[in-house]
Order: sequence, then structure tokens, then C-alpha cells
Amino acid sequence: MTKLKLYGVAASLLALTTYANAAEVPITGNVASKCTIFTDTEGVYGNPSPDKLSTAPADGGVLPVVRYDVAIADYYKAKISWPNNFSTSPNLTDALAWDGTVEVSSTSDVGMAGYEAAKVEYDNHTEYDLTVAGSTWFKVTSTVLYGQGKSLPGGTYTATVTAECIAK
Repeated sequence: MTKLKLYGVAASLLALTTYANAAEVPITGNVASKCTIFTDTEGVYGNPSPDKLSTAPADGGVLPVVRYDVAIADYYKAKISWPNNFSTSPNLTDALAWDGTVEVSSTSDVGMAGYEAAKVEYDNHTEYDLTVAGSTWFKVTSTVLYGQGKSLPGGTYTATVTAECIAK
């Protein structure tokens, strides 16, 4: 055998007996949501009767308003939940009866006109399919009745509207 063939056979045998090193190389990416939520107006409870708190203007309240800005149409849905408990309140010893509504109050595009008719409501949640890029304002009504004709104790009451942007 020639030296060249001998080196070729030795190299082939060496390749069969050596192990290749492996490495895991991470790939990282950041995704910025194309749906953002802003508080346009903070809500205020009015106290039209001793056993009732309400954000309705007719009851002396202020409706909370939430704005959704969507950069890309038809990729997100809005889920807005009116309160069904207080985050802070005086000590309450009787039952609370919660009610609320969520409605479109304004839009930046006429193509959003069908949002209100197409909304889905369940429990204290309302969902809207955000099919058009732009801004949509949602107003939330929250009402709570205390006990059976009992007066609410004096103090500060705080409840929260939850607004989520859910990727479809």
C-alpha cells in the first residue's frame, strides 16, 4: 500500500471513532403587542340611595372609560369585566348584588360600527372581536345594591374594571 492510501484508511477509521461536539444555540425574540389599553376616564361611584352605589351619571356617578388601540386588525379581542367585588370597602356584613354593562362609546373608524351588536356577554365579562385597526372607547356601568334595604356603611369603596387584550 502506498503512504497516501494508508493515510486515507487511517483518516476514515479515525472519523468513525471520534464524536462530534454538539451545542444548543438559543434564539430569542421579543414580541410587542399590537393592542394597547389605556384608562381614558376613571370611574366614580355615586350614592343615589343609602343601599346603592352606581357609576351611572343619573345616579351621580362617573362612567369609567377604557380605550383600546389596535395596530393590526383581526388579531385581538377585547375582554372587559365590570366589577363583582370591592377591592377595598368598610366591613360589610350583608350580601351584595352586582350588575353592570359594557358598551362601545366611541370609535375612530366607521368600520367598527358593528362591534356593539356582535359583542359576547357572559357572567360579568363582555368580549369584542377587534376586526378593524384603530381606537375604540368602551364605557362601563357598575351598580351594587347592599343587603335587603340596609344602608351601606360610611367609608371609601373601591372596585376595579378589568380590561384585557387577548391574542386570537
